[in-house]
Amino acid sequence: MVLGPLLRPKKPTAEKLSTYESGLEPFGEAQVRYNIRYYLFALLFVVFDVEILFLYPWAVSFMKLGAFGLVEAFIFIVLLVIGLAYAWKKKVLEWT
Repeated sequence: MVLGPLLRPKKPTAEKLSTYESGLEPFGEAQVRYNIRYYLFALLFVVFDVEILFLYPWAVSFMKLGAFGLVEAFIFIVLLVIGLAYAWKKKVLEWT
């Protein structure tokens, strides 16, 4: 890996320097602007997906945690519902 770049022939041609996109000539711009709603919706998805990652171990060890674990989970879910209500109020979940 070290000697390869030093020993190989260096013959830049037009084909080697051009962009390659599935054998087709590239068209359009490489950077596309997406609507901010996609990012907000994806962020909400990630937040609630991570919520499941936190609630699954809690559900598995529910009997061992007792009332303290129930209160902690309830506070966690209430905070997530507050976040969902805020997103709903800001109309993040509407596509119109």
